[in-house]
Amino acid sequence: MGVGPHPRPWPDDPRLDPELLAGGDRRNVVDRYRYWRHEAIVGDLDARRHPFHVAVENWQHDLNIGTVVRSANAFLAAAVHIVGRRRWNRRGAMVTDRYQHVVHHPDVDTLIAWAAAERLAVVGVDNLPGAVPLEHVVLPRRCVLLFGQEGPGLSPAAREAATLVCSITQLGSTRSLNAGVASGIAMHTWVRQHGR
Repeated sequence: MGVGPHPRPWPDDPRLDPELLAGGDRRNVVDRYRYWRHEAIVGDLDARRHPFHVAVENWQHDLNIGTVVRSANAFLAAAVHIVGRRRWNRRGAMVTDRYQHVVHHPDVDTLIAWAAAERLAVVGVDNLPGAVPLEHVVLPRRCVLLFGQEGPGLSPAAREAATLVCSITQLGSTRSLNAGVASGIAMHTWVRQHGR
């Protein structure tokens, strides 16, 4: 994966990293960002990020958070918010956490207060009684998509705080989807409805 050293003469572009030009670029980035400095990539992403955020509760050290972060990077989310435990398994992120803003909140109340100050609607995603199927909803353009963790789902505090709770229609025998899969579906739905 990646590319070898860049042939000389090197392009005159301040976004490019001389070490990567000399040694090659083996990072997991799209071709557009080959040889770019880390800060230049983040700056370019920041200029194009969508106005939705993703939040996931982390009370039992959820192993799916890395996948949530990786998907948030793929769909250009403004940020990922980890609620509860600060530590999470970064392996599933495949180093995308270097390019994706990740914010910690000690509890749901702190996340909700932050969202209110930013004027972001909080949309819970969980298969709960009374939840509206995601395919029947137009998601708010400025929002936080909030996920619980596999097993317990959204905490009672998160359910109560959400202005809207959506479910993902499932047709098989499984009771639920993990947060990594569910977040990817919800983010793609947002992008289909509002993406550039």
